[in-house]
Amino acid sequence: MLRLKRTVLVLACAAGLAHAQQLGSPVPPGIAPSGPGYHSPQSPIAPLPQRGDVVPWSVLADLGKKTTKDGILPVFGAPQKGLDKTVQRIQGFMVPLDAKPTQTHFLLTSVPLTCAFCIPGGPESMVEVKARTPVRYSLEPVVVEGKFSLLPNDPYGLYYRMVEAIPVK
Repeated sequence: MLRLKRTVLVLACAAGLAHAQQLGSPVPPGIAPSGPGYHSPQSPIAPLPQRGDVVPWSVLADLGKKTTKDGILPVFGAPQKGLDKTVQRIQGFMVPLDAKPTQTHFLLTSVPLTCAFCIPGGPESMVEVKARTPVRYSLEPVVVEGKFSLLPNDPYGLYYRMVEAIPVK
């Protein structure tokens, strides 16, 4: 039964992607949209505004990856290592992990969700956030500040985590 549910989710996501590509895309045919922070021009949600006080997603996405028998592990470069265990600000779109109006544990992503069943990118385009104070869920971008950490071998496959986070205007 679990395998069937997983198969249905995969097919639903694939069908959603195929349907989205049929609607039209600024990318030439045969080339799938990709890259850190790709934001569909058909999205009803505006892309992230430029801010100089946050870590750019391009810095988080620019890392190597190593395939092992247990999975794919991140290979952090100097830019990411310089952020480890420091207080940083991250701007992104919330992916709630609870059905409450405020969240203390959520994912922050570089692009908004486009499908309720699909993650909007790979682990390099999301940060797990554990907030000190609840953050109100919003479809609009949010900024949080907290202690940023690299996750070289996270059991859930995440690359980044922020703890003791607080919302910032």
